[in-house]
Amino acid sequence: MKPDTLPSTYRPNPAQKPKGRGWFIPLALAIFLIILFREAQLVALSFRSLITAGALLLLDPSALGSIFTPEITAFWIAAFYLTLVPSILGLILWKRRSHKNQPPDAPQEEGSLRNISLRAFMRQKIALYASAIIFILYSVAFLAPFLAPFSPYDQQDFLVTAYKPPLTKLQALVLKQSKTLEIPLQEGSGIAVDLANSLVADFRALKTRNLPNAIRFVDEYRIENGTITYRQGMRTKTMPVEELKDPRHPALTRSFILGTDQYGRDILSRVIYGSRISLSIGFLVVLISVTLGTVVGVTSGYFGGWVDAVSMRIVDVLIAFPALFLILIIIATFGNSIYLIVITLSFTGWMGVARIVRSQVLSLKEQEFILAARSLGLSHLRIIFRHLAPNTLTPVIIAATLRIGSIILTEAGLSFLGLGVQPPVPSWGNIINEGRDSLLNHWWISTFPGIAILITVVCFNLIGDGVRDALDPRMRGQDA
Repeated sequence: MKPDTLPSTYRPNPAQKPKGRGWFIPLALAIFLIILFREAQLVALSFRSLITAGALLLLDPSALGSIFTPEITAFWIAAFYLTLVPSILGLILWKRRSHKNQPPDAPQEEGSLRNISLRAFMRQKIALYASAIIFILYSVAFLAPFLAPFSPYDQQDFLVTAYKPPLTKLQALVLKQSKTLEIPLQEGSGIAVDLANSLVADFRALKTRNLPNAIRFVDEYRIENGTITYRQGMRTKTMPVEELKDPRHPALTRSFILGTDQYGRDILSRVIYGSRISLSIGFLVVLISVTLGTVVGVTSGYFGGWVDAVSMRIVDVLIAFPALFLILIIIATFGNSIYLIVITLSFTGWMGVARIVRSQVLSLKEQEFILAARSLGLSHLRIIFRHLAPNTLTPVIIAATLRIGSIILTEAGLSFLGLGVQPPVPSWGNIINEGRDSLLNHWWISTFPGIAILITVVCFNLIGDGVRDALDPRMRGQDA
């Protein structure tokens, strides 16, 4: 493989250390620990339900399949993320402190290409700030079950909650009645039944976020002679005080920071949950398309001949065909789902990466280290994956970083047209679509997901520019 260790002539200047880099990791660690402490009960429930689900999978997979819901996996992922990230941040802080405590005469680390590129990227202040914002966005997406104040699907008492502007506070009566859930307890006895019922109880606690009592939003209420009278819009209703959970404290106040939509659903919760769809689709599509494009490009450039001719003609045809038109045909033919969107966007976006990688391989395969590997009798697979592919990663990484933003825009456009993620599952695109008819009077429905898309795309583009400058030796020479 081409050596990546360079003479240690490049030394970072401590005076060039970006301001703000030192406080972001401690602040992020503190915030994660606060969230972990605040949601400790839900985190414990998540891990307990995961262990119970694993045991039930071994004993009775059919029983697990009858009660399992994909929504619960979000709590498992959030619990893992909330415990893993603080450990990583703490390790980074410990390494940074141990590095600072080294004596001045300690031997310096060799200036490898990776370290030089990393140091060059760390001097890109705008790219660093954009990376911090992307880290926050992905953290919010992973921790959506713990951060969202409401379920994104709640449509209750829309006579009171519909079309409320940002920073609205509403009163809600807390009822003795439990929230209705569709997972029933199983009858019978045995270890499998006990595990299933324990898992159902945990699922109920997680889905209700440990707030099992039903609530009823009201505009105003009063209690007289053992009866509570409340108003919802133009309607006035009564019910006995005994139906309240605590007659001494009948109501609580719930805040809608970003307002509500036409169904009374919390916009903040829907934007948070929508980030899971938009950000995950962007990452998965780029991962699949970059992997496929790299494999095709390396194979085409290395073997040449008819392999190169056939591969590049296929690439030329697919590039010439309108990608959006092809996406619309596939979705109209096979229906629209998240998985189909990921596959469609992945297999319509790998051609540019393939051509970039092929051009890199054509220049690399005639260099001395590849010729030496061939003369040693190394196999084609070893030469490709050990020597060629790693040395083509620079343009691939730049292309991947810049493409994530365009994929998020494409998914948002499809969802806006009703061809992407289908309601009630929230994504930034379909939230904007839901508010387009009332944009003048109820601007907040479409504005906040639009701002989220804008910030995400701009930050990914800034990160791509920073990565390009860091990996370009000419730009590093100018910055040094």
